[in-house]
Amino acid sequence: MNTNLITDSLKSRKSVRAFEDRQIPEHIKQEILRCAAQAPTAGNQQLYTILDITDQALKEKLAVTCDNQPFIAKAPLVLIFCADAQRWHDAYIEAGCSPRAPGAGDLMLAVCDAAIAAQNAVTAAESFGIGSCYIGDIMEQCETHRELLGLPAYVFPALMLVFGYPTQQQISREKPERFDMKHIVHENIYRRMDGPELREMMSQRAGSRGYDEWVRAFCERKYNSDFSREMGRSVIEYLKEFQ
Repeated sequence: MNTNLITDSLKSRKSVRAFEDRQIPEHIKQEILRCAAQAPTAGNQQLYTILDITDQALKEKLAVTCDNQPFIAKAPLVLIFCADAQRWHDAYIEAGCSPRAPGAGDLMLAVCDAAIAAQNAVTAAESFGIGSCYIGDIMEQCETHRELLGLPAYVFPALMLVFGYPTQQQISREKPERFDMKHIVHENIYRRMDGPELREMMSQRAGSRGYDEWVRAFCERKYNSDFSREMGRSVIEYLKEFQ
């Protein structure tokens, strides 16, 4: 069977949270950004803006506001992918149009564009031996992040990515297993899983702890956590502009 470097890279890629103490060369950084900008996009609108965080003091603030994760401040490259419904709205006004205010659908389309561009950046970085980690916590702390990043009404910080050369420990670290394909690919229509199938799906992750104990712990650590509740509050605040 022939080797496919692209699919091999996609399947082996894992989050990296510890980086070597070396910078990413400028020409490689620019290539990563160019690849992000070549991502598929709705109507070729490119409904996103990428914030290149070069200010070390700002990185350190984001490391605190994004759930106190110090490795963010140590990352050589930090990019925030913003869902941007502001730019086209302003362009319409500049052309003398009478555009409606951006709505929830416009925001969701922009979030899709931002996420696709971000994944292009991840894949490009991986080809240079550069690791990355998605930071969803950028959606939290709406008021603080709006001020820190100068975000206007119709711009939403959909996700943040940190990049760097992984340490040997990170390279050697085993990638967490994904769910079996039969559980995540449904043919034609959505199939809601019953209890036995849910238990089967989670069995590998639960391990010796068993389904109930593992899922309860995960629920408290993630789903019912303070940071998850803050994310929900913050996103509702952003959504108020898209009514």
